[in-house]
Amino acid sequence: MIDRITEETLPGAVSRLAQLDEHFARAVAEAGMPPLRYRPPGFETLLRIIVAQQVSLASAAAIWARLEALVGSLEPQQLLQYDEEALCGAGLSRQKARYARSLAGLLAEGELDLASIDELDDEAAIACLTRVRGLGRWSAECYLLFSHGRPDVFPAEDVGLMLGLQSLRQLEVRPTGKELRQMAESWAPYRAVAARLLWHYRRFTMQPPGSSGSGVA
Repeated sequence: MIDRITEETLPGAVSRLAQLDEHFARAVAEAGMPPLRYRPPGFETLLRIIVAQQVSLASAAAIWARLEALVGSLEPQQLLQYDEEALCGAGLSRQKARYARSLAGLLAEGELDLASIDELDDEAAIACLTRVRGLGRWSAECYLLFSHGRPDVFPAEDVGLMLGLQSLRQLEVRPTGKELRQMAESWAPYRAVAARLLWHYRRFTMQPPGSSGSGVA
């Protein structure tokens, strides 16, 4: 098993998934290889994940733009200069404003060491991250997937993944997170690549007829 999915290792992982599941072979044949995009590990990416919880991509982008305009440099010490009311004024819910300040406080005080994440296995890393208020398993798995390139984490509670699998397998009913996680067990040790394929395929199927754009995870 590889330690991180890279442009060099992605094709081999996708090929292996296509051998394990014929639906993935069809996804690649129709939509092509999924893009491999990462965000740098650290406070800003975790904050983005908090902002994106339970809102649309468009709403998350709009809130993030207002937050950047308010705070400027999105560093823990800088964000802590703004109280909950100010952060809510930028579009965060009161709960998310508390989560953002709590995360910033833990990092500023050295109580959370993100540099140590690379030394932990997947479950230990998830346990470390989910000790932070506002970061559940979905948030931790997305962070490990998009910032650390972990090859086998799988955010099964992601609605986009549920819809992607429903579309790919032409299911009448959208699978639940529990059902999706069970299905994903057969895709180990490349469940993170399976997630990228499902997101990619869903975006591909949502394109208007004649569109030349490619799907993105």
